Formats: sequence, C-alpha cells, structure tokens
Amino acid sequence: MQRILDSWYSPNLDKQMEIAIYGHYGFALLMFPSAGADYLEYERFHLIESIRPLIDEGMLKVFSINSINNESWLNHNIPPREKAVRHQQYNGYIEEEVLPYIDAKMNGHTMTITCGVSLGAFHAANMLFRRPDLIDGVIGMSGIYDLKAYSSGYYDEDVYYNSPVDYLPNMPDGEHLEHLRRKEHIHFLSGEGPYEAPAATWAIADLLGMKSIPNTVEIWGREWSHDWPTWRAMLPSYLERKF
Repeated sequence: MQRILDSWYSPNLDKQMEIAIYGHYGFALLMFPSAGADYLEYERFHLIESIRPLIDEGMLKVFSINSINNESWLNHNIPPREKAVRHQQYNGYIEEEVLPYIDAKMNGHTMTITCGVSLGAFHAANMLFRRPDLIDGVIGMSGIYDLKAYSSGYYDEDVYYNSPVDYLPNMPDGEHLEHLRRKEHIHFLSGEGPYEAPAATWAIADLLGMKSIPNTVEIWGREWSHDWPTWRAMLPSYLERKF
C-alpha cells in the first residue's frame, strides 16, 4: 500500500496542515478525525489497516486530514463566537484547499466520499450537505449531527448553518436540494452499545427522508460500543457491501 505524508500552509487557517494519503487508485475517501485527533489517527488505531485489502485492490484511495476541533468547539478558553468563526475557516479549508488538492491528485474529479467517526462523522456529513456540488456521498459512523451538542448553549447564524438537524428541515427546493436527492451514497451507521447514540443516527436519517433525500442506516447490536473495534469492523464491511 502506498503511503504519502504531505502538508501545506493553509491560508484559510493560517497554519500548516498535514494530510496522509493511502493507495493508488479508486474513488477518494476523505476522512475527518474524531474529536481532537490528528490526520494519523485512523492509521494509529488500525482503521486504515482494516480497509487495506480494499485499498490494495484499487477500490479506493484514502485522504486523511487534520482537525482543528481543539481550536474551535473543543477549545474552552475562547469565546463561543471565536469557535464559530474558526469552524467556518475550517469549512473554507476543506472547500477551497482540500477538495481541489484531491482532484489534482486524482487527475480530475472522481467520486469523493467523506467519512468519519464520532465528531468526524458530523464534519463529514455537514460538508456533504453544505457542498453537494463538490462531494458525492458520506459514510458517518457513530455521529451526532446536531452542532448544539458541542456549542454549550451558544447559537448564532454560523451554528445554524453548520448544524444539519437545524438547517436541513428548512432547506428550500432548488438546485442544492436536487443535488442531494441525486446522491447514491449517504450512509449512517451506529452501534447500540456503551456511549453510542443510535437515536442521533435515526434523527438525521428521518430528516433526510422528509426532504426526499435517499439514505441508508445500519444499527449494529449492543455488543458494538463507541470505540475502535466497532469502527474497524463497520467500515470494511460496509465498503465491501455498498461500493
């Protein structure tokens, strides 16, 4: 398996941002870290190894990026408004830097699926819902798709427009919504074990259904907790069956 570590100075974030790339061919899987983790988290916890056979056979090429969650919603030392601003800057980094970088590495746009666990699942889904013109689908595992769960009571326009459970019900008919309705790969998974929140998975699926946006849900059993053994089993199983 080819492994490349790269980085560049992000004008949106005003800092150096790293990225890890695994594989040669296939569709692009853009992976967002969980909570305050980094771009090597999925390698460190052996999730990359769990999907290595699919990478080696050329099904997909993984792009694993860094988070700035510790500079936004998980930073308890700055005012909430600054957290929201930092989140928007991260969106700009993804839209204006990461996605064009992926296209360049793939020699043109190929199918790009966002993916993440826990808080990474939130970012993966939010980016698809915000930019369905640039992203083709999402695999969200064990996520909560309500930004208010992280904003500690703070609420403004930027929280609203980054909280799928808030803005999806009010999304008007038009080109943006039609982009989402044409997607074939909107997938959400959760376990029912300790620290999982399957109700949050059903909540986002129900909202999408109300807007006639196709999606699939898998709820695994109570033996599957909010932890890496669950995600190491989920992701390769789902990729093999759905892609």
